[in-house]
Amino acid sequence: MEFLLRDGKGKDFLFPVNPEEVTISRQKGLDTVNILSSGEFDFPQGDKVKEISFASFFPKTFDESFCRGSEADLPDPQTAMNKLNEFLALKTPLRFIISETAVNVPVFVASHNSTFRGGEPGDVYFDITLRTWRELKVAKTAGGSQGKTATVNKKPRVDLKEKSKTYVVKPGDSLSKIAKLELGNSSAWNKIYQLNKKVIGSNPNAIKPGQKLVLP
Repeated sequence: MEFLLRDGKGKDFLFPVNPEEVTISRQKGLDTVNILSSGEFDFPQGDKVKEISFASFFPKTFDESFCRGSEADLPDPQTAMNKLNEFLALKTPLRFIISETAVNVPVFVASHNSTFRGGEPGDVYFDITLRTWRELKVAKTAGGSQGKTATVNKKPRVDLKEKSKTYVVKPGDSLSKIAKLELGNSSAWNKIYQLNKKVIGSNPNAIKPGQKLVLP
């Protein structure tokens, strides 16, 4: 299982250490009205945006017993925190994916906090909160003295779909590993191979770093 954020260009940011738990918060929006001596009454106003939160850390040194990916993939902790700051400033959604699960949703990074612990030089601990993104749909409304209808302008829909889904091979990758990360099923490696025979060649185990593979 791997946790990652994917930007609009299809570039993945892999969290090197899986969190122990992930909290998904769901709430209903309520408009509360106090009616004289009758007390409070709640009127449902739709669902609030879901929040996803978890905590982990960026280790200074790679340890295969708990780190995901390869040693070459491990980001410098400060560089990783700077990347989260970039995500925090984005005005377009990212996609949050937990492989081997159904979690694959557009999100904004709402907040994150970092902690430095004594006795663990170089490691950076963090907690992060993501808010799921959904498209704003605006209906036509009646307006004007002539009884005409007016449409409220809305921004064009943000396109989160990649025009052509690709993956750039990294050191230590195999087709089964790529299939597990990107498709959630390591046995789907042959589908990737069939689409990229001309690039890979006759041996599916001979993929090389830097090769650009098309994904099903």
